[in-house]
Amino acid sequence: KHTLKEHFEKQRKAYTINNFLVPLVSALIFAMIMPASSNPGSIIYVALILGSAFGLIIGKLVFGGTGKNIFNPAAVGMVFAKLCFGSYYTYPDNSYYAYSSNAAAGEITTGATPLGYLNYTDKTFDFTHYSILDLFLGKTPGTIGEIFKVTILVGLIYMIIRHTIDWRIPLLYLGVFTFDMLIVGSILYAAKGVNVLSYVMYNLLSGGLIFGATFMATDPVTAPITRPGKMMYGAILGSLTVIIRLFAALPEGVAFSILLANISTSVLDYYKWSTDRYNWKNLLSLALIVLLPLLIIIWATCVRVF
Repeated sequence: KHTLKEHFEKQRKAYTINNFLVPLVSALIFAMIMPASSNPGSIIYVALILGSAFGLIIGKLVFGGTGKNIFNPAAVGMVFAKLCFGSYYTYPDNSYYAYSSNAAAGEITTGATPLGYLNYTDKTFDFTHYSILDLFLGKTPGTIGEIFKVTILVGLIYMIIRHTIDWRIPLLYLGVFTFDMLIVGSILYAAKGVNVLSYVMYNLLSGGLIFGATFMATDPVTAPITRPGKMMYGAILGSLTVIIRLFAALPEGVAFSILLANISTSVLDYYKWSTDRYNWKNLLSLALIVLLPLLIIIWATCVRVF
């Protein structure tokens, strides 16, 4: 038998700096993907506290704590807060967040994301509110972590060079997303004379896609450990994000895609078929993961708009 003091000392000695740094990273990501303000103003604190607690407890601790969680804790907390308190969120109504260089003088436009200006039903594409440069430089509404793409890309390059993350996940995530959106844009807008590449770039630079591909999808705990598994994981993320953005009720879809893809990690890492070497089986699986959702997207797009 051991005394309470002995149990406490044993647990204290087992803790390392990682027990503090890992939750801190999740907390920073959670803060960066949450809206800046709300209406009424006091409700934002309730959403932040409950969302962070839900992500920490349900997203991490119930699975065994650091290194054992199957879902991204920041995404779990954000989705919980958005679903429970989504009607309260708003964004600062000032020129720093909402002014577009293409808008008329004095015109202010606010909203949760520029993706709301893409109308897939009547095949309209409104460029008058935000230009591609506005999206790249962060002159749009959005959360603190997602809007300024320059710093996100710098962080992505830095972490790849330092081998902090694996390049396969963001490459396949953004690559499959771009390819699928290029096909969809060709179906929706080519006949109307709209620049399809501009449509693709608008989608690529809107919302939290690049931030999620850089800092959330690459989480080493919730992502697969094999090289082919990481490529399939990235392809799943890209396909899911396109499907949610085009056909779901929400215009974004990154956090939901990450949580859904987290479920596939255990399947991709299953010991009976997972391997770190590339072979015809995992390459065929990768091709099917890319092509089958694309066929569904093409079919659904044609049914919806024609």
